[in-house]
Amino acid sequence: MRTPDLSAAGDVEQKRAQSLSDDYVQRFGRQPQGIWVAPGRVNLIGEHTDYNDGLVMPFALPHSAMVAAASSTTDRVRVHSVNLGQTVEVPLRGLAPGSVTGWAAYPAAVVWSLGQAGYSVGGADLVLESTVPQGAGLSSSAALECAVAVALTELFGHAVDPLELAEIAQHAENAYVGMPCGVMDQMVSMLGKKNHVVQFDVRARRATLVPFRAQDAAILVVDTQAPHRLVDGEYAARRQQCKAAAHALGVSSLRELQDAGPRLPELLGSLDDVVLRRRARHVATENQRVVAVAEALARGNLRSVGEHMNASHASLREDYEVTVEETELAQQVLADGGAYGARITGAGFGGCVIGLVPEPEAERLAQELGRAFAEAGFRRPSAFTAVPAQGACRVR
Repeated sequence: MRTPDLSAAGDVEQKRAQSLSDDYVQRFGRQPQGIWVAPGRVNLIGEHTDYNDGLVMPFALPHSAMVAAASSTTDRVRVHSVNLGQTVEVPLRGLAPGSVTGWAAYPAAVVWSLGQAGYSVGGADLVLESTVPQGAGLSSSAALECAVAVALTELFGHAVDPLELAEIAQHAENAYVGMPCGVMDQMVSMLGKKNHVVQFDVRARRATLVPFRAQDAAILVVDTQAPHRLVDGEYAARRQQCKAAAHALGVSSLRELQDAGPRLPELLGSLDDVVLRRRARHVATENQRVVAVAEALARGNLRSVGEHMNASHASLREDYEVTVEETELAQQVLADGGAYGARITGAGFGGCVIGLVPEPEAERLAQELGRAFAEAGFRRPSAFTAVPAQGACRVR
């Protein structure tokens, strides 16, 4: 399956593509064969469930990574980053985990992972540019990986199902870069659709598009500017704790607890380790919240959606322990200031908070956040309203 062709994309996207094309010509002396884009993401609900075979509900952001690309007759992939002003050459021979480091490890990882999956690519020249904020938990790396993946597969004539391509990009980040992420980020970057959230069942590998019809509401994304603290080590620790909890309960994954019904408290109580009990409780109840939010969105019941978002945040604070002072303050300001609900999103230990807010209140709430952070002595947060956007596609 080829990625969607949105050559009639909006003016802003086309101007951005033209600028990237001009940069490509200046750098490589020829026109690119195409320009592809893949978005970052924010997760409405369903946190730390993807690597437990659970349910998630993210959506694609308007912020994206864009790649201008053309094949070449060389035995290397040349990659230039507009954001960093740097060019790196990735040799195709001997490409293996650890052979390319730094920011270029991400496109190199995609080349390697495509080959591992049987989709070999030849020489190519790429120019990358991204508008996805880095370090905010909005999946800037997944956007880059998916943009490179769709560009290279189309350049070299490989017809790859979008979900398979998401899994190839995930494998790139897991096995080459060394970040043990789940598949959610790459999945929604590939499968996202304008004005829809994506309910994804990791165990079944099934995506369901859920219309986001909240015409009188906005999703306010707040980058708290709190740096991710120990996120890689803590993220890996949470994965190991969940695996240990599943083993102690005699199940293949914590997803199976979703079917426990009224027996859930009894099952959780059988875990002697209080930390494992908390981790398992979060995963089980978070899966339930994803289902509930999908039903609430179908009914247009924004207050119910908000209540589940607040409950998710409380669970991430108490049971999963991934919040920090800045994210706690942002959630409190939003929840107390009139949002339907708010929660930390992403891996945690810093990063972003999202709020489902009445649209007329978004600007006021953003200003209140600025004042509250200043009074607390924190860095000023940045905020923007997000509309679910299109997933990976060709724009030119």
